[in-house]
Amino acid sequence: MTDRLPAHLEASSLLRRVDGAGGFGAVLHRGDRERGSLLILILERGAPRSLLERQLQDDFTYQWAVQDARDCDWTILRRDRTRIDPDCWLIELDVPDAERFTAEMTFVG
Repeated sequence: MTDRLPAHLEASSLLRRVDGAGGFGAVLHRGDRERGSLLILILERGAPRSLLERQLQDDFTYQWAVQDARDCDWTILRRDRTRIDPDCWLIELDVPDAERFTAEMTFVG
């Protein structure tokens, strides 16, 4: 099984990356420091663009699953997700180029 970064380190690095690119990020819910799942809402100028979730694959590696967030009700999703999985991290990132950021996050190569 491939190890992954602890959730708090990955969340922190995402916030720094977005800040360095001229965007803004916020942790809306802190989950388990080591093994919490990450759910990230990607915005561009305040408009939802995509929703990323780190998921365990069949080969025991982690990859980002992507959903279109334009029709997502983030308020309901936040409430339901933290109720079902209190260990998850909910992160909101407003980035200058959401499409590019999402592509970079989900690139497997």
